[in-house]
Amino acid sequence: MVNRSVLSVMLLASCVFTVGAADNQLSEKEKAEGWQLLFDGQDLSQWRNFKRDTLSDKWQAKDGVLQLSGAGGGDILTKKTYENFELQVDWKISAGGNSGIFVLVDETGNAIYSHAPEIQILDDARHSDNKIDSHRSGSLYDLLAAPVSAQKPAENWNHVVIRLEQGHLQVWQNDVVTTSIVIGSSSWNTLMAASKFANWDGFAKQHSGHIGLQDHGDPVYFKNIKIKEL
Repeated sequence: MVNRSVLSVMLLASCVFTVGAADNQLSEKEKAEGWQLLFDGQDLSQWRNFKRDTLSDKWQAKDGVLQLSGAGGGDILTKKTYENFELQVDWKISAGGNSGIFVLVDETGNAIYSHAPEIQILDDARHSDNKIDSHRSGSLYDLLAAPVSAQKPAENWNHVVIRLEQGHLQVWQNDVVTTSIVIGSSSWNTLMAASKFANWDGFAKQHSGHIGLQDHGDPVYFKNIKIKEL
């Protein structure tokens, strides 16, 4: 005969494991809250290459993961633009690799990064960009450095939350706050003046834009990409 307290624990554990959704799916709670998938594990129809209508076949859906198989796939972006939103992404970088997640992407510049702030993806131990702390994973690239506690070794999955509301940009990586700043504020302008973007006309000036993923020449992997407009 099973002890009642043991049975209660077993039932509670069962509930815990059934509440969350599987990879690339939304829970009933998330659906009710207005979350939308940007990748369901197979369908790439919401993505295209920067300044193109099509998507390179080097960006592939394989085993439930959106992955860049090698250099030459080009940077990609969502077909839709977003202004106020919360974005969640799981990412994994290859050994020695580099990539990034962009927000507020437009296509008036020469490159995806011309006007778009980037959340860095990096193998912090091996890639040469690790010499600058604001270039390590989870950082607001060249502006704000992520704490070391937010970073995991390459080939491990990382969870990133990016929230942009009325110009307030917040980022969490692996449940650690890495960024909280208002775009265009005096604090932002001070950071900009000391960064590589100081003389980049139009950088982060747009109020809405695409979500972008970077081809930096290294294999990189994404899943559970979902967004909620605020």
